Amino acid sequence: MSVRPQTLIDAMGRTIVGQSGTVEALVLGLLANGHVLLEGPPGLAKTLACRALAAALGGEFKRIQFTPDLLPSDIVGTRIFDQHERAFSTVRGPIFANVVLADEINRAPAKVQSALLEAMQERQVTIGPQTHRLPDPFLVMATMNPLDSEGTYALPIAQMDRFLLKVDVGYPTREEELEILERFAVHETQPATAVATLDDVLAWREETHAVHVEPKLKHYIVELVAVTRERETTYIDHGASPRATLAIAHLARGKALLAGRDYVVPDDVRAVAPLALRHRIGFNFRVATEGIGTAALIERLIAAVPTP
Repeated sequence: MSVRPQTLIDAMGRTIVGQSGTVEALVLGLLANGHVLLEGPPGLAKTLACRALAAALGGEFKRIQFTPDLLPSDIVGTRIFDQHERAFSTVRGPIFANVVLADEINRAPAKVQSALLEAMQERQVTIGPQTHRLPDPFLVMATMNPLDSEGTYALPIAQMDRFLLKVDVGYPTREEELEILERFAVHETQPATAVATLDDVLAWREETHAVHVEPKLKHYIVELVAVTRERETTYIDHGASPRATLAIAHLARGKALLAGRDYVVPDDVRAVAPLALRHRIGFNFRVATEGIGTAALIERLIAAVPTP
């Protein structure tokens, strides 16, 4: 019997206590061939979740710690002159991996962050005169800490748009925190390894692409994105781009596959819409000054569109 995506979620669940939404979002990004941005306070297992996914896949994993003194060549690689060969050779950077963790991505300036743009969109990097293809599958998972703004740089809008989805990682419940204490207070749990293969991932993606979306649901997705440009203009400077439309469709297909269906239902679309929209909508200063939660605003926008 072939391995299913749910097996991957179950394996990660043996390492990560709670955070079921985060775990599912990481797998949805994998199924939809998109990159994931995780934002939350420190200590909430964001990095551990990324490590657990990479270990369960058995692919090559690289972690890049973003700091203010990081250089673009530290990510993509560089060319050095070999005196013995009397020629330039290419040294590949850590971006050449199946799963790349960009830890605290907002700690590096825009010049360094932009080094990821070509890799995330084109699945290739240019080093000197040569262009190199990245491995397939290729997934970037980035983490951000929203509490500490000192020494951080805002991500450019173009870069935010490259992330298929954004997850707001919240605190665990009391019961989950007690389980964390019981499980990790004495021994550190090692992530499950090689639960699925890279070939399994490619097969799952083919299945995800084949999931059927009714024409009525396609119109529903378009309306969900269009309403971000037309309503709540008091709090929104700019709405979501057409990438959000594609992202919702891809994620809804992945959600349906996880549920064991080969067709999308409206609940799939509503469930994944906040993941695709929250980082693509430009909220203005009134959201902060009036203490209005962006999550509540997005839910209001979604509720404004009639369900087919």
